[in-house]
Amino acid sequence: MAGAAERRTEWPLGLAGVVAVAGLVILTFYDWRNGVLIFAGGVLLAGLLRGVLSDTAAGLLHVRGRMFDTLLLLGVGASILLLGLIVPN
Repeated sequence: MAGAAERRTEWPLGLAGVVAVAGLVILTFYDWRNGVLIFAGGVLLAGLLRGVLSDTAAGLLHVRGRMFDTLLLLGVGASILLLGLIVPN
């Protein structure tokens, strides 16, 4: 019973991870720019989820304090997004 409760609380990390992995697959096999933008979306999604959810509901997205985690994930996601947009083909 405790194992099932622990698995349910990891949906934010799993959702952000699925988006990021989809971006990596697209980056590898199709178009690199679209893959980078989708990967950045996964990191930004993790930052938004960390900012919205409580510490217990965030699961493994909770590393430090809410403000630190949110700002770090949103900053990294925005940086990846910006680089994906400005780097020329």
